[in-house]
Amino acid sequence: MAHIHPAAVVDPRAVLHDSVVVGPYAIIGGDVTIGADTVVDAHVVISGVTTIGARNRFHSFGSIGCDPQDKKYKGEPTRLTIGDGNTFFQYVTVSTGTTQDEGLTRIGDNNWIMAYVHVAHDCRIGSNTIFANNVTLAGHVHVEDWVFLGGFTTVHQFCRIGAHAMSAFTAAISQDVPPFVVAAGNRAKPAGVHSEGMRRHGYSAEQISAVKRAYKAIYRQSLSMEDAQAALAEMAQSSPEVGQMLAFVQASDRGIIR
Repeated sequence: MAHIHPAAVVDPRAVLHDSVVVGPYAIIGGDVTIGADTVVDAHVVISGVTTIGARNRFHSFGSIGCDPQDKKYKGEPTRLTIGDGNTFFQYVTVSTGTTQDEGLTRIGDNNWIMAYVHVAHDCRIGSNTIFANNVTLAGHVHVEDWVFLGGFTTVHQFCRIGAHAMSAFTAAISQDVPPFVVAAGNRAKPAGVHSEGMRRHGYSAEQISAVKRAYKAIYRQSLSMEDAQAALAEMAQSSPEVGQMLAFVQASDRGIIR
């Protein structure tokens, strides 16, 4: 049986693994499922149709599975799913989805989400990301794996952040950020390749150099987007990483930061 503090309020319909720990004054709703070895600290509220995997940690005063901050929301039973091994620090808020999208907010595995972060409705977050304090994601934002978002970064609705990208402190992102690219400023502009992050994650010097050449083609050679994509297509024949960048650019609806 789960270890539930007597001062916690857990709906009897909630499904908690026997190894779950729930601290005092936490509140867990009836449509919540929580997997093994997850810890819910004092004063955390988990509500909505929310499914949480194993080995997650929720620090105090978070609000997980809360209603979308969207005036079109009329109480539909939309969902939130969270994978395994994530850490949510104090005062994090994560909303469920809306019927204007797929009705689902989704967070992957092994993410490190620091204090006061807000993840809005219908966001898709991959795995192994780091969100520093006070990051704010608007609705429908997609964040791919291994992204680092600096403190106070804000991301406009429907934007996409590519894998291994990075944002600087207080970046205000209103267009898509391609994989491996650093975004900085308000409004965010490209500020180089996240080469240190690539090195830390095992990319070779040759792979990093290929990404830097692709970055120059997009941002430093005064090429049109059509010509830049043609240049990337040629480079992608010998570089999967450049191919990843090209596919991201081609799929962009909002356009990429430039």
